[in-house]
Amino acid sequence: MTGRTAPLVLVDGSSYLYRAFHALPPLTTSKGLPTGAVKGVLNMLKSLRKQYPDSPFAVVFDAKGGTFRDELYAEYKANRPSMPDELRVQVEPLHASVRALGLPLLCVEGVEADDVIGTLARQGAGEGRDVVISTGDKDMAQLVCPHVTLVNTMTGSVYDVDGVKEKFGVGPELIIDYLALMGDKVDNIPGVPGVGEKTALGLLVGLGGGLDVLYANLDKVPELPIRGAKTLPAKLAEHREMAYLSYELATIKLDVPLNIEIDALQPGEPDRAALLELYAELEFKSWLDELQRQDKQPVAQAEGGLFAAPAAEAADEAAGVETNYQIVLEQAQFDAWLDKLAGAELIAFDSETTSLDAQQAQLVGLSFAVSAQEAAYIPLAHSYMGVPAQLDRDAVLQALKPILEDPAKAKVGQHAKYDINVLANASTPIQVQGVAFDTMLESYVLDATATRHDMDSLALKYLGHSTTRFEDIAGKGAKQLTFDQIALEQAGPYAAEDADITLRLHQCLWAKLEAEPSLAKVLREIEMPLVPVLARIERQGALVDAKLLGQHSQELGDKLVELERQAFAIAGEEFNLASPKQLGVILYEKLGLPILSKTAKGQPSTAEAVLAELAEQDFELPKVLMQYRSLSKLKSTYTDRLPEQINPRTGRIHTSYHQAVAATGRLSSSDPNLQNIPIRTAEGRRIRQAFVAPQGYKLLAADYSQIELRIMAHLAKDAGLLDAFRHDRDVHRATAAEVFGVALDEVTTDQRRSAKAINFGLIYGMSAFGLAKQIGVDRKQSQAYIDRYFARYPGVLAYMERTREQAAQQGYVETLFGRRLYLPEIHAKNPALRKGAERTAINAPMQGTAADIMKRAMVAVDTWLGESGLDARVILQVHDELVLEVREDLVEQVGERIKALMGGAAQLEVPLLVEVGVGDNWDEAH
Repeated sequence: MTGRTAPLVLVDGSSYLYRAFHALPPLTTSKGLPTGAVKGVLNMLKSLRKQYPDSPFAVVFDAKGGTFRDELYAEYKANRPSMPDELRVQVEPLHASVRALGLPLLCVEGVEADDVIGTLARQGAGEGRDVVISTGDKDMAQLVCPHVTLVNTMTGSVYDVDGVKEKFGVGPELIIDYLALMGDKVDNIPGVPGVGEKTALGLLVGLGGGLDVLYANLDKVPELPIRGAKTLPAKLAEHREMAYLSYELATIKLDVPLNIEIDALQPGEPDRAALLELYAELEFKSWLDELQRQDKQPVAQAEGGLFAAPAAEAADEAAGVETNYQIVLEQAQFDAWLDKLAGAELIAFDSETTSLDAQQAQLVGLSFAVSAQEAAYIPLAHSYMGVPAQLDRDAVLQALKPILEDPAKAKVGQHAKYDINVLANASTPIQVQGVAFDTMLESYVLDATATRHDMDSLALKYLGHSTTRFEDIAGKGAKQLTFDQIALEQAGPYAAEDADITLRLHQCLWAKLEAEPSLAKVLREIEMPLVPVLARIERQGALVDAKLLGQHSQELGDKLVELERQAFAIAGEEFNLASPKQLGVILYEKLGLPILSKTAKGQPSTAEAVLAELAEQDFELPKVLMQYRSLSKLKSTYTDRLPEQINPRTGRIHTSYHQAVAATGRLSSSDPNLQNIPIRTAEGRRIRQAFVAPQGYKLLAADYSQIELRIMAHLAKDAGLLDAFRHDRDVHRATAAEVFGVALDEVTTDQRRSAKAINFGLIYGMSAFGLAKQIGVDRKQSQAYIDRYFARYPGVLAYMERTREQAAQQGYVETLFGRRLYLPEIHAKNPALRKGAERTAINAPMQGTAADIMKRAMVAVDTWLGESGLDARVILQVHDELVLEVREDLVEQVGERIKALMGGAAQLEVPLLVEVGVGDNWDEAH
């Protein structure tokens, strides 16, 4: 479609702004500026422009101030709450973004967006042009005609004349009458009292016309098949004036004086400079990156910001400056770089490989940088047709080995643990030492929540530089090349850029960390020493009994078949247990279970949380479904998958540990994720039984006992808690005695269980409602327990209040060791967001301190094992637990030393208790 044949597209910007705000998850910048509604509307606009690339286009918003409808009816929209502050601050950025995209934006005073859209739609239809109105507002259905169609971009719904009839039961010509009768609570259009949706529809369809027909035929109303038809005529007659006023209020004006030619609404070229600044301030990183990659324009340094939002970091000063990236193919070149590396104060290095799995990746090449904008790539194993001759891989590695293994030669990497493992597994193994900095961890320690910590995101945020992506040179999907297949003309600059950007990122990030000594200390003393420790644990791997897992998988499969049979029997028919649609029909239509929650599209939810709540209410099918889902997840994630993850070279499973994911500082793991193996169920414990010790060895598990409660006691300085831990009392039993007012020796099992829920629940900010649900009492009773807890442990309450205040003042909280967790939503006007940030503020110092203690313990244990030379090694770290593989005759000696090292990882006002277990498998040892 081109020219006058392309439809006019009219966007109800005000409707979409509200809908995006309420329907989409909240999104904020690192400094707390809400942006979710802006992004939602812009996404919709971008999508529409792709659908109608040649169309005239207008985005219409309500103007500030009242309209003629307020003069007609003073109560018009009186029920509508004022615009939330979190939405109000997004209006100006959205308007600016729309204009920067080159889209015509209209705000006309004295009328609503609907009236402007109606007028333009009528004008377009009058010229014989098709018109598409993009809205979620049902009032707009009155505008539909053979030339005018409604589309709802959020739901994908399209309404032509027939579509309106199908949706509302009446055609577009009766929509105003329909609204006038039933009214509109949102806009406070009164309608006729007692006339709802069904009654309005029955009147209009039954009499075959609108208000005029209805009031001319009130005597026929009692004969209509409508509930309460006999009393309707009097009611309608009484409220006739209100019905016609409602009609006037609901009628969209079609004659707003606009003086706009439709062809003048053709979008202009986007203002790239404005978009760059806007996307930087709103932190729309992918869009910013896309723009920069199109023209390589850096982000301009903003002097304060357009909307009190954070400006992007300083622009890449090197933008437009030539880089010197070399591909090293000659011995003389390599020798010159060896001299540079030998004389450098700091070396940035990076490896290029065939795989993201460091234990299976083959080394393809190495890149280095010692000064900004200058870097070299040394290809070692490119293997495509016509590749130039490369230097001998093992000779290069042998020459680099003394430099890379020199602990006094400082090095910086981006996610250096990966490169350490790749080089340790190389054909000429190199045990990299001296990695003093890691840009991923520098960014993470500086602000864990400000950005993702991959190189592309960091370069964009801190250097204003858009890096070359792997997909740019390797392609995507099934046909993606491995790095050894990529031509050196592309591979060389890509790899050299990695080393150069790593060095430049370090220069930027380290300067920021040095300005915050406590953060620099966290990096130097906790995160960096842990990197080689985690690398060793990953390379060591864990031995797994594949045969045992196979048996377990078969048994789980049998149980799943049986559970499926049970589900079919309860439902009275067969259905797909994995289909939300089929499940919804069974649960809510056939079995009539209560609808506890709905999806974004208004369908009854079958999400796991909903099923769990239904199961708690003792409904049989949800119980079976929860069992089914739990076992199915175990089977697919662990018993089926773990044998496939055994490395053929080592015969072991090698998980990957991540230092820069969890905001609190806790480690996470993947491939496999060992943090999520359930330990409270027999099925989960059987998976742990498959992690076994080799012949002649035992597994030793050392676990911190109640570490977060002990940290709470230390932070809160509460006399009662301190006393309980110092005297090695059962803290849950002690709490039960205090809360329930009984002697220690009289505490029942149920009381201890409730006290445990209170102890841990308060750490995680659990409400009285949540506690009531967990321990099976009413809300009033649970609140009484909480009140009594705080009365007995006043130090805990004081800590919580103090922490909330500090978080509000500083915008962050800290661990005992100085790690920070920023809380961008601590000042949110939305109470739910603010309360969530307050709960995080209270919990994060405990979780974060526990994470720091575990990391310090891991470094201490690794150092001792290295110095002692004993035949023992750490193979796993999960939650508050270390698992070691220890030669049988050394178990007692190692166990005692591990307890001491872990117990001494921090000096608290209460002792750190470490429990040690030993067994032939992980479950036995735990």
